[in-house]
Amino acid sequence: MIRKSSINIAKVASRRALSGLVRGRPVCSSFAAQPRSSPVLLRSLPIVSNNVFGIRTYAVTTVPVPEMAESITEGTLKQWVKNVGDYVELDEEIASIETDKIDVAVNAPSAGVITEVLAAEEDTVTVGQPLFKLDTDGSADASAPPAPKEEAPKPAETPKEPEASKTEAPKPAAAAPPPPPPPPPAAKPAAASKPAAASTPETPSTPGSRDERRVKMNRMRLRIAERLKQSQNTAASLTTFNEVDMSNLIEFRKLYKDEILKKTGIKIGFMSFFSKALCLASKEIPAANGAIEGPNGGDTIVYRDYVDISVAVATPKGLVTPVVRNAEAMSLLEIEKAIADLGHKARDGKLTIEDMAGGTTTISNGGVFGSLMGTPIINLPQTAVLGLHGVKDRPIAVNGKVELRPMMYLALTYDHRLLDGREAVTFLKLIKEYIEDPRKMLL
Repeated sequence: MIRKSSINIAKVASRRALSGLVRGRPVCSSFAAQPRSSPVLLRSLPIVSNNVFGIRTYAVTTVPVPEMAESITEGTLKQWVKNVGDYVELDEEIASIETDKIDVAVNAPSAGVITEVLAAEEDTVTVGQPLFKLDTDGSADASAPPAPKEEAPKPAETPKEPEASKTEAPKPAAAAPPPPPPPPPAAKPAAASKPAAASTPETPSTPGSRDERRVKMNRMRLRIAERLKQSQNTAASLTTFNEVDMSNLIEFRKLYKDEILKKTGIKIGFMSFFSKALCLASKEIPAANGAIEGPNGGDTIVYRDYVDISVAVATPKGLVTPVVRNAEAMSLLEIEKAIADLGHKARDGKLTIEDMAGGTTTISNGGVFGSLMGTPIINLPQTAVLGLHGVKDRPIAVNGKVELRPMMYLALTYDHRLLDGREAVTFLKLIKEYIEDPRKMLL
C-alpha cells in the first residue's frame, strides 16, 4: 500500500509540475508569486529544465533607457527601428531617442527576440526607465523559419488541382473578348472628363487654401530657442561690419585645390582660412576668445590660450555647433578635414555630446545659403561670433581705379560687457587683412 500511494503521489506531482510549465508557471511553489520576467524566476528555471520536460523556457531581460550624457536625464522616443517579434543581433539598433542636443541610439545588449515594448513613439522617457523586453534565449527562433519550408512538400503532392485550374484557364481566355467592348465607353467618359475639368473652377481653390498645420517642436528646436533667447536677454550684443576682398584667397585656392585633393583627399574651402585667421587675431585680442563667468551675470573674466572653434552646421532638425578643438595648433588642411568630418557627422545625426561640448568662439557661414548680410547671435557663454556671407562681384576702388572684385561682408557680433568697440573693430580688421593677403598668416 505504501508503494502504491507513493507512486500515485509522484504521478500527481509530476503532472502538476508539467502542467505548471506548460501554463508558464514555475515548478517550485515557492516562486509561484514571482512574475515571469523577474530575475528570481530566471535563476530558478535554468535552461536544463528544457532537457527534462522537452519544453522551452524563456530568459526575458528588461532593457532600460541607457545613460545618454551627464547633463541629459530624459528624451523623446522618436522611433522604434525594430518591432515586437523581431530577432536582433548584439549591438543592433532597436530605437532612437531624441534629446535637446543629439539623437541617442538604443542598442541590443545581447542577441535575442523582442517580446514587448514598454513605451510608445513620442513618449518622454527617462534614464533607467524600462524600455523593452528581450528574450535572450530567442536565438532558437532564428532557426524557426526553415520549419515551414518542410511543410512545403504537402502542396506539391496535389499538382492535380493546379492542372485543373490550368485547363479552366483557357475558358476565361475565351471569355476575354467581351472585355474589349467596355473600353470604348471608357473612352467617352475620358473625353467627357476634359470639359468636366474645365467646368469646375472651384478645384483651383488649393492655391488659395487657408489650411493650417500644427507640429510640435522637437527637443533640439526647443533648446535652440531657449538658448538664443537667453543670449539675447543676457549679453550686451553689438555687431560691427567690414568687407573683405576675396581675390587673393580665391586665386590661391584655384592654384592648389586640385593638387591638395589629389595628395590628401581633402577638398579645401574658405572655412579653414577664416578659422586660421580667427586664431591669429585672438592672440592679439584675447578678450574676443574669452568669457564672463560667475554668479549674478558674472564677475570673472576667463582668458584662454587655446581656441576651440564652434562651427555652425545646419541640419534638418536645427542648427548645431560641433567644436574643432585646439584649432590654433592645426594646419589649414587639418582644420579643413576636422570641419568636413564634423559636418558629415552632423548631417548623418551621429554627433556625440563630446563633439558639441565647449567652444570658445563661433563661425557661422550663412554665405553658403546665399546670405548677403546678417547679424549672428552670440552662443553663450562665448563672447563673439563671426558671420561669413556670400561672395558677390562689386565695383570697388583699387589704386584710384574702379574694378570688379569678389567681395564678402563680414559681421562680428560681440558681448559689449567684455569686448570694447575698439577691440572688436580691430579684431575684425585683422581677420580682413589675413584673408586679403593669406601670406601674412605664415609670418
